Amino acid sequence: MSKSVLLTNARIVNEGKIFSGHVLIADGRIQEVFSDEDNAFPKVEMINCEGKLLIPGVIDDQVHFREPGLTHKADLFTESRAAVAGGVTSFMDMPNTIPNTLTLDLLEEKFQLAAEKSLANYSFYMGASNHNISELGKADPSKICGIKVFMGSSTGNMLVNDPFALQEIFSLGRIPVAVHCEDETIIQKNTKIFHARYGENIPMECHPLIRSAEACYKSSAYAVELAYKKRTRLHLLHLSTAKEMQLLSNTIPLSEKKITGEVCVYHLWFDESDYARKGSFIKWNPAIKTASDRQALLKAVLNNTLDIIATDHAPHTLEEKQHSYFATPSGGPLVQHSLLMMLELYHRKQISLEKIVEKMCHHPALCFGIRERGFLQKGYYADLVLIDLNASETVSRENIFYKCGWSPLEGETFHSKITHTFVNGNLVYQNGAFNNNEMGMRLSFNR
Repeated sequence: MSKSVLLTNARIVNEGKIFSGHVLIADGRIQEVFSDEDNAFPKVEMINCEGKLLIPGVIDDQVHFREPGLTHKADLFTESRAAVAGGVTSFMDMPNTIPNTLTLDLLEEKFQLAAEKSLANYSFYMGASNHNISELGKADPSKICGIKVFMGSSTGNMLVNDPFALQEIFSLGRIPVAVHCEDETIIQKNTKIFHARYGENIPMECHPLIRSAEACYKSSAYAVELAYKKRTRLHLLHLSTAKEMQLLSNTIPLSEKKITGEVCVYHLWFDESDYARKGSFIKWNPAIKTASDRQALLKAVLNNTLDIIATDHAPHTLEEKQHSYFATPSGGPLVQHSLLMMLELYHRKQISLEKIVEKMCHHPALCFGIRERGFLQKGYYADLVLIDLNASETVSRENIFYKCGWSPLEGETFHSKITHTFVNGNLVYQNGAFNNNEMGMRLSFNR
């Protein structure tokens, strides 16, 4: 159990406000949030946070930490270390590991691995297929973050392309259904066109033309239509186009939304002009698209059309990312740098600190019904991050904590730095050093 610590003189960002104050943590939880006017502090260890921001820990609702089965790319220990170094205190991991997480027994095996290895708090999606509907129906809504549906090409046996199976999955009830939406028919048609033109040597710049905006919109629109029909709690993952914003509402309060949307930091940071210099290192699915799409996505974050900012952290080895178009897998590592990326947009005056905390900390907790996390509130778990907004660091191989050892952001200088990360009241990261003795906890859900 964590010891008592008082974080003093912080600039606190929480629930739409920025104020000077102090936070007492003990027994793994926030015991009190003091304003500057309060002077009666308990006599405990103090950390002077003068000049630093204090925010709730980031909750990343979409990561691929690759364990089990793909641990040459990443594993729960290495990527959770990178996560806490980036201020991410809780994550939700995807089911396209080996074997695919299609049964409750396999799901529990992943939870056990995380209990032994993860420095951050954790939950895992159960994967859907055309054939595991009865197994999905047995899942306890209070114990897993969601059901993941690939409505586009995927790893292994996880492409759900049977309309009857989709209707059954969307009818399951209280567990959120999180979807990857890209229309496979359109993608295959585009692939044939570009393969006929270029053979195996398709330029990376063609990726958003193959996995096109049309493919994304058609699939997302189908998911939304089905969700309305079945009254599904639907979460649209990594939306990438301006047109998809038409499918979401910014007039319904988040607490009443049945359909929510997520954007990933790479779609807010890069656009198609970056393929020329970054190539395969920014090959993701859905593809990074136009500057107009990127601008529309940021606008949708600001006006509450989009609800969550995440990473889709999906590492591959450096060698795997250096092949031709078809041989290079999609995805890349981001969980160490996602908060820094958004803080850089704050420095560029494109987004406020309050909005960053809302979309990366508060809203993931609210959207998924996570118990007692995501806010600086008395009684909540003490998942906290201290940030120096006036410290600069350039991303290089020497300061990357991902197991794969590379980042698409190498050479980028960020003008903020995460200095301390607390998970359940334990200081697990401080200025480049880790406490590897304290493991995170399994997330639970108010459902």
